[in-house]
Parts: sequence; C-alpha cells; structure tokens
Amino acid sequence: MTVRLSHIAERAGVSVASVSRVLNDKPGVAESTRRAVLTAIDVLGYERPTRLRSREAGLIGLIVPELENPIFPRMAQAVEVALVRHGYTPVLCTQSLGGVHEDDYVTTLMDRGVSGIIFVSGIHAIADTDPDRYQAYVDGGLPIVLVNGCIPVIGATCISADDIESAELAVSHLAQLGHRRIGLATGQSRYQPVVRRTEGFKAAMRRHVDADLTDADLDELVERTVFTMEGGATAAHTLLDRGVTAIVCGSDVMAIGAITTARRRGLSVPRDVSIVGSDDSTLIQYTDPPLTTVRQPAGAIGRAAAAALVDQISGVPAITSEMLFRPELVVRGTTAGLPL
Repeated sequence: MTVRLSHIAERAGVSVASVSRVLNDKPGVAESTRRAVLTAIDVLGYERPTRLRSREAGLIGLIVPELENPIFPRMAQAVEVALVRHGYTPVLCTQSLGGVHEDDYVTTLMDRGVSGIIFVSGIHAIADTDPDRYQAYVDGGLPIVLVNGCIPVIGATCISADDIESAELAVSHLAQLGHRRIGLATGQSRYQPVVRRTEGFKAAMRRHVDADLTDADLDELVERTVFTMEGGATAAHTLLDRGVTAIVCGSDVMAIGAITTARRRGLSVPRDVSIVGSDDSTLIQYTDPPLTTVRQPAGAIGRAAAAALVDQISGVPAITSEMLFRPELVVRGTTAGLPL
C-alpha cells in the first residue's frame, strides 16, 4: 500500500511535515503529535516503519453497555474522535447480559497496558455498588472516568446527564398540554439514573400537576422494567390500564415500544395518548409520528469524558465533584393536548 503523508496528516490533525518527522523518528516532536500520527497510521491500515513498531500507541479502555440503544454508539463515537485527536487509541468493550463481566474487561485492558479507562453506565451506576473495586483502580494510579453514575467517596471524575432535569422537562411539557395523569416508564430502581429520574418525576408531578399527590398516588404512575422496546411496550400496557393519558419513557427505544402498545389497543398517538422519549437517538425524528423526546447531550458528555481522562493522564488531578450536563426538550409529533 502506498503511504500518503497527506492522508495521515489529515487523519491525525497535524501537518505533513510533522508526519514526516514522526516517520523518520526525528527529535523535537511533541508526544501528543507522535501518538496522533501513529494512531492515524494504524487506523488507515498502513504498516508502521520497523523502527517505530516497538513504540505502542497509548491505549484507552472504553467499557459501555450493549450497543442496541443508539445513545451508547453515539457517545462511544464522540469519545473515540476526541481520544484520537489527543493521540490515543480507544479499545471498545461492550457488555451484554451473560457476556464478559466488567471486571474481566478491566483485567484484560490492564494486561494490555492501557493508560486509563472510561466506564459508561457500568457497575458504578448501581445505587448500592461496592466502591472498593473502583477505589483500587484510583489507589493504583489508574486514571478513570465514570459516566452516568457517581461514587463520590472514591474521588474519581464523574460525568452524567441531569436525570432530574430530564424528568422536569418532560412532565412540565405534558402538564402545559393539559395532562394530569402522566405515567413514567423507566428501568430498574437499582440504577442511579433511574432513581434520580424517578425522584425528578415525582417532584415535577407535585410541582406542575398536584402538590397533594401522595407517594402511593405517584408510585401507581411509575412502571419499572428494562430499557428495551419490549420493556416499553409492557410498561405502557400497565400504565394505560391505570388510566394515564401521557407516558414519559426512560429511552427512545422504550418510547417506540410504548407507541406500539398504544396502537395495538386502537389508540392514536398523540390524539389519545402522548408519549415522550429520552435521548434523541439518531433517526428518531423520522419515526411516524416524529418522537417528542428529551435530548441527552451524548456527544458533549463523551468529549468531556475523554478530555477529563487525558487531563488525568497528563498529571492533572481528577475533578471530584460530579459534572451534570443539562438535557433539552425536543417537541415533535407524539405529544398534544387532551381531546376536548
């Protein structure tokens, strides 16, 4: 394969002269530039010059849940682009039910000499998780960033979407349209984001619908399941039986399931029931009708996670207060006022 310095330079975001200096192992090249060029060579499928093969590009572990939910590929892509610009190569590890355990991934990554690890919606997101495993990483000098879940006691950088605000935006929107019996279809209560969103939902219902709603009243409006289309469909079935006229879903995938259930029951969306998703996944605006959703800033979160990890690797102390990213309500065609 003919090596084109211009291709490498464009991929690495550096000049052709810098690429030439790296390939010829010349002195005076910044380490970040060298890593960016070597990573570009690897990504483009070129073979490294023999004298450079012993210098392995810096690796970063990225552990994410299954990729069926489009929000996670979008976040992973943002992390990858940001890391490559800093000269690092991400190693993507995906978790699925019955698959490789997070601890086993960490062992493999550390055996490969990764410079740090970004955890997305992992064990750290479980509300009562044992912090010792993550404390051991921090104590061992391994830079880590926790996304969508926080363990304050270990002093690691935590970055999350503001789930309380997400519920506030959805409930406020539906209440303004006249809905008073609003349901929440979400995941299992063992996860921090679910706990936060449920708290935000209940507070928003009392703020915008009825201040006298009891815990029992609100518990009847919350259905916990799994973040899949099937989970959304099942939750919607239960909530519609309880008389809701609108449903806030914990993900766009769940919202599609909820719409499917409504239609199977002969209901029109949004004429008979309004549905709000969460994430604003790719292509979701092209559903029929286009989905009203609460956009999660996946790209910004991914870039922030990458930047925070690179800073730690460079010797900057971890940010120990949780960084919350504000979501945005995107109104489309699945929400409307109550029929007269």
